[in-house]
Parts: sequence; C-alpha cells; structure tokens
Amino acid sequence: MGHHMHGRGRLDVGDINLKDINFKHLGRTKEFLKPHFTRLAVAMVLVIGIAYLGLQGPLIIAQILDIIPVGDQDGLYRLVTIYLILQGIIAVLRFAQTYIMSWTGQKMLYGMRKRLFVHLQDLGLDFYDDLQAGRIMSRVVNDVEAINQLLSGGALNLLSDLVTIFGIMYIMLDKNPTLALTTFITIPLLFLTVWFLQGRLTVAYHRNRRRLADIAANLQESISGMKITQAFSREDVNADRFSETNERNFESQMDAAKLHALFFPLVDVIGALGIALVYYYGGLRMFISDPAITVGTITLFTNYVTRFFGPIRNLVDVWNQVLGAAVSAERVFEVLDTVPNVQDKLGAVELERVKGHVLFNNVTFGYDPELPVLHGVNIEAKEDETIALVGPTGAGKSSIINLLCRFYDVQGGQVMVDGHDIRDVTIQSLRENMGIVLQDTVIFSGTIGDNIRYGRLGATHEEVVAAATAVGAHEFISALPDGYDTQVRERGSRLSVGQRQLLSFARALLADPRILILDEATSSVDAYTEMIIQKALEELFKGRTSIVIAHRLSTIRNADRIYVIDQGLLREVGSHEELMNSDGLYKSLYEKQFTGEPLANAASGE
Repeated sequence: MGHHMHGRGRLDVGDINLKDINFKHLGRTKEFLKPHFTRLAVAMVLVIGIAYLGLQGPLIIAQILDIIPVGDQDGLYRLVTIYLILQGIIAVLRFAQTYIMSWTGQKMLYGMRKRLFVHLQDLGLDFYDDLQAGRIMSRVVNDVEAINQLLSGGALNLLSDLVTIFGIMYIMLDKNPTLALTTFITIPLLFLTVWFLQGRLTVAYHRNRRRLADIAANLQESISGMKITQAFSREDVNADRFSETNERNFESQMDAAKLHALFFPLVDVIGALGIALVYYYGGLRMFISDPAITVGTITLFTNYVTRFFGPIRNLVDVWNQVLGAAVSAERVFEVLDTVPNVQDKLGAVELERVKGHVLFNNVTFGYDPELPVLHGVNIEAKEDETIALVGPTGAGKSSIINLLCRFYDVQGGQVMVDGHDIRDVTIQSLRENMGIVLQDTVIFSGTIGDNIRYGRLGATHEEVVAAATAVGAHEFISALPDGYDTQVRERGSRLSVGQRQLLSFARALLADPRILILDEATSSVDAYTEMIIQKALEELFKGRTSIVIAHRLSTIRNADRIYVIDQGLLREVGSHEELMNSDGLYKSLYEKQFTGEPLANAASGE
C-alpha cells in the first residue's frame, strides 16, 4: 500500500534539516488571513501606537527627575498626571489589541480547521491507507495551531519589537549622540551572541518537536494495542521500547535547556555592560558639568537600554515561530493539495433513483496500478436479483465492492449502473442509491435512534422503529435502559457483535437503497442470533438488487447467482446446485467451509 508513502508523511519522520525547510507555503497562509484583513489592520495600528506611547514613559520620568531639584511643584504635579494618563491610555489600547487579535486568531483557526475537515471528507480511501489517523489528527490540531500562533501573535510582536528598537535608537541619538553611540557599542556583541546561540537553539527545538511526536506515536500504538500486549505478555519489551524513546526525548530536551540556560544570562550580562557604560560615561561628563547630561538623561538612557534587550530576545522567539509555522504550513497544505483520487468529472450527471441493474464489464483494477487485484472481471446483477461473491480471503471480493461504491476508480473496463458508466455520474447521487453494510459495523457516538437514522436523517421515530422491527432489532433495543434513546458509547462497546450488525441492517433498511451492498461478517454469533440475522437479511434483500460478499451458507444458497472469485479472476458462475454439480473450486470451498455448520443455518437455508 505504501506506493506513494515517500511523498506523503515525509513530514512526519526523522529530523527535518533547517536547510530543507520550505518557506513558500508560509506565503500561502495569507488566504486564511484575507477575510480578516480589516481587523488585522486595526490591530497593527494599535500595536504601533502602543509601542510608540510606551517609549514616552521614560521621557516623562527623565523630566520629573530634572524638575525635582529645581523645586517646581506645579510642573511636578502636571508631569505625574500626564504619566498616569499615558499609562491608562496604553492599558485601554492593549486590551483592545489583545481582544481583536484573539478574535481574529480564533476565527482563522476555525476557518483552517473547517477547510481541512471538509477536504478530508472528500479525500479517497487511498489517503487513509497511507497516513495513520493520529498523524492526520496532529495536522488538524497542532499544525494549524502553530500557523495561527505565528499569524496572530508572532507577526504582530515582531512589528511592536521593531518599532521599539528603532524608536529607542532614534530618541537616544536625538537626546545625546555621544552617549548614545557609547551605549551602542554593546549592540554588535548582542547580535553575535543571539546569532551564535540561535542557530543551535532552533535545531534543538526542532529535534524536541520530533522526539515528542515519537513519544506520542509510541503511546498511541501501545494504548490501542494494549489487549494484544497483555495477551502476549509483551509488557516488558514495550516498556523498554518506551523508555528508549523517553530517554531520547530527555536528552534532546536537556540539550535545548543547556543552550537556553546560557542564552539569557549572557544577554543580561551584555545588558549590564550597556548600563555600566551609561553610568560611567555619563558620570564622567557630569563631573566636568556638561550641561547636556543630567540625572534625568542618565536615567532615561538606563531605562531605554533595559528596554532594548527585551525586543531583541523576542526576535529569537519569533524566528522559532516562523520555522515551526513553515514546517506546519507545509504539512497542512500537503493535505489540502492532495487531490481526491475519485472526483466528479466536468458535466457529471445526477443519477435519478435507479432500477438497480449493475454490470461489471471486463474490469481491471489494482490499488497500486503495477499490481492488479482484479483481472478482467465480468459480473452482472439484474434488477432485484441477489448475487453472492464467494472466494478465499484476498481474492478481490472487497475490491469489487470498493469499485461499485466508487471509493476507487477502475483502471480498465467499466462499472455500469442502469447503463450509466459510474464515472459519468456525481458521486453523491451514485451513493444515495446504495446502501452499504460493511463487515466491521461502525457505530457512532449518539443514541441508538441516531445510529439507525444515519442513512436518512429526516426519518420519523415510527419509521425508525419499523425498520428495527423488520430486521429483528426492536426486541433488544426495547430491553435497553432508554430504548431508542440509549446513548451508545464510543465504537458501540456496550453492544454485542450481533446487535451491532442488526443495527447496521436497520440503518440500511431505513435508507431504502435500490442497490444493497453487504459484506457479511463471519462473526461467530450464537445459533439464535444467526437465525434473527438470517430473517433480517431476507427482509433486506426483498425488492432491491443485492450484492453480497457471502459467508453464510443460507445467503449463498438463496442467491440468484454465485460468482466464485480467486486471485482476482472470475473462476465459476452459477447457482448453488449448478456449481455443486460441476465439481470445481466452489465445491471444494463449500465442503471445507460448511461441513458441520450449525443447524440454524441448514434449516433456514433449505
């Protein structure tokens, strides 16, 4: 199945090198920003305003400090009031900006996840053969979150930091060029430190994300396979495997921690150097009573130097966000760019309610085109006939059903319904004419009633009960604590195999399809349930075309025609009697499988 695994899922394995990061997908995220452009613009204006006003505080404090020695009381009162009002305005603007950004961010998340979910429902089953559910989920949840953090948080912080950095440099140069230039000596040092540690930190962070993903994958596998683990007493082996994964994660986290632990103290030391320079040089100038330098000026400069380092540290985090989001954007667009393997073609027509004539005309098909599973198969089911497909496991029976439902498309030949090639009609109108009951009955969370209604949401309670009664499910449903309103737990864990099957029959009967497709389970149910299921099937087959992968003897005997398939080839066709007389594959299969069948089967099959 992994024939295009190399393309998909590449982003889930191993360590992505920084040089392999593809930034072009980041640009495409703007399609999610477009609808929120006005709000984003408002947020940007607010961010710039907040950063600009934030720079005014130290200026006022410097004036206050210079006014105190002069003893100007009115001036002092005025400046303190202005300072408070300024901080009040900043607080209000901050609130507005944070709120607008959270709203926009959440809307974008909503938009991206919805797009992904809708697209995932359109993708063919080949996509799900390739990627594990956990990995697809991680894209809808974590990757979308990473992109969103950059778009709604990182980008704006970057803007604010740039305004702050350049604003501070401008004001310092304006106030006192020599003092400013003295302080700026530390800037190259700072950039060198950031640049040197940054590259290493980024690599370490990425390794961490991968290691965490490994832990998650290992956990998911272990938890879902717990029954097998315990049955085969593999607990110790599994614990060792997990410890190993855990250990690797610990080491890579500690590598990052070391760098991190080094980064901030270094930045602080450089900051302290800058402040020391201000005091030393400013102090020397004051000794020779330079009028340009006052206590206020020195405070102003120390204040700004401390503020200068915050934004530069932030640039580091934003860069990490950019890298993370670039990888995530690639992973999200990889899903969005995957073209469904089966699509409506231009001008596909709506299929009306069909009579139910199904024809496989010389069909060739393989999940991997190099390895065909079916070779030139011809099958016909006329209106209201029941045909049975029989054959060893892996013979290609399920593929026939997959093709009829158009989960995959044929590579050669054609599948016809009522004379239409199914590739010429819309997928939805085709599937609306079909009822599909698969071997592994899927029960969704919700009530029993909801589950039966799944194929026809508008059905009344009476219709639901009628369908359940017809297939013999009413009895066990009524015995449940809340009858049809009983909540079914995830995957229907409180129902037996037989009960789940009857529910799926009721679901199919209520949808009343023209063509019924049934993959009969060989589930070991007791003779009594077997009898109920038998009656239910007879009810289901009435008045519609039925195509059954048959395991039950009674179904096979009552079928209008039996197709014996082996290794993708049609070996024999005929009724039960004809095939028994012809002494071929069917007879040997039959004798192997059905000797010593429970009586219920034989009795109802006659």
